[in-house]
Amino acid sequence: MITIQVLGLDQYVIGHYSKDSTTDIANILETSEDEINFYAPCDSLLFHNGVEQTSWNTVVFVKIPKRYEIFEAKLADYLLKTLKEFSINVEINFEYIAEGKSYEYVNESYPRFLTEKNIVNVNDMDDSDEDDDVNDDSDPRDRSDLDYNDPDQLYLGNAFEGKEKELDELDKKSK
Repeated sequence: MITIQVLGLDQYVIGHYSKDSTTDIANILETSEDEINFYAPCDSLLFHNGVEQTSWNTVVFVKIPKRYEIFEAKLADYLLKTLKEFSINVEINFEYIAEGKSYEYVNESYPRFLTEKNIVNVNDMDDSDEDDDVNDDSDPRDRSDLDYNDPDQLYLGNAFEGKEKELDELDKKSK
């Protein structure tokens, strides 16, 4: 498995970059596209001397099996040329993984990767069950941000639940 980690560029930029570049990288490395993954941490911020460098300086770590070392210069050249479209300065670092030092489990019951063809698109889903709800009013008790164990939390239920008979009797006595 080949993992290309990118620091200093927005994760969505890397998502699009991976879509556009995976085939080219696989061709350079003479391997399958299934061997290539990109990793772009959320808020992939890069700092220098206390100043954020995102899209100004980008650092790339290519974690790759040692057998691909012969393609290093060609891959570095490709990454430098293509990533300079998104960053002023680009640095590429290769980290080689010795044979037998990488392990993987692939669940054969599922597709190996999510793709545009096998991912569920909520916009394409059947909307026929939208009218099933008779009462569309939201119930404030369904709010997940409420903590019913918090003594300072406003109680939204029926405070008199189970006391209706007692209240009726008190009401009759007062008349």
